[in-house]
Amino acid sequence: MYENRQSTGIIGLDERLGGGFVSGTMAVLVGSSGIGKTQFGIQYANAGLKQENSRGIIFDMASRVDPQGHKEYAQKICNWILRDELLAARVDYECFFDADKVTGDYFHPFKYQGKRVTKRDLDFDQWNDWNAELSHNLDATIAFFFHHFICGVRRFVVDGIEPVQHQGESIQFELLEYIYHQIIRKDAEWVARDLFRQKYFEYQDIIAKRLYNKNEIGCLVCYTTQETSLDAMIEKPLNEGDLLAGANTIIYMGKIRDGAKFKRGIYVAKHRASKCPDEILLYDINDDGIFLL
Repeated sequence: MYENRQSTGIIGLDERLGGGFVSGTMAVLVGSSGIGKTQFGIQYANAGLKQENSRGIIFDMASRVDPQGHKEYAQKICNWILRDELLAARVDYECFFDADKVTGDYFHPFKYQGKRVTKRDLDFDQWNDWNAELSHNLDATIAFFFHHFICGVRRFVVDGIEPVQHQGESIQFELLEYIYHQIIRKDAEWVARDLFRQKYFEYQDIIAKRLYNKNEIGCLVCYTTQETSLDAMIEKPLNEGDLLAGANTIIYMGKIRDGAKFKRGIYVAKHRASKCPDEILLYDINDDGIFLL
């Protein structure tokens, strides 16, 4: 196994990425709906079982569309029974470190609304209601990630993010920014302080024994784009402050026209300080997930 690398879970792709994704960084998977992003995410999360002795976790932000089928894909691809993490009204600090505490590996923090959660799509009251719900769910979100990390999880997948004209107008991107900068890239001790607040010193000794290294945690974000062709995605310029601009790795998944047929292709547009394949990698999907041709 390559040092400081996390396997993608896709046979043949790790070698083309110099060993896989870089631990402690964000990788973004870009593609249209139905192109295979969720299957990719399941395979990446499942690869943690072999590499870190613990599968990754799934954080599903879908609000406008139905859930992405993670449970069905997980069971088909790797016989993984995803368990829901229920949205608790408050964090149960007394039981948080219990040895028999079970935390689900799939968390869906938003209610299904049938619409995009952006300022352009919601009126003033609806926008404020979404922000209130976001604030209410932050403790549960921090607890979900922190508990899994102290238990050995070292990778997670964010799915269900929808395309927007301006990322600053999206509740989904606002939450993703918070998760990445205020949970993932923060030292574990300070994440615990945010979670436990005034109770931190009561549990300080237990927390100190369970701290983890943030630089071991990898993040894969599945981002749905309006473009379907691989060429259109590659040609689209990145905006300053864009999610893709700050990612360590960017992978596009799209369709390629081959005469009267379409094929699926993967293009690694960015892979900082590492080997990066120049060619487009053709792939297909079956019940076992994504595989390179």
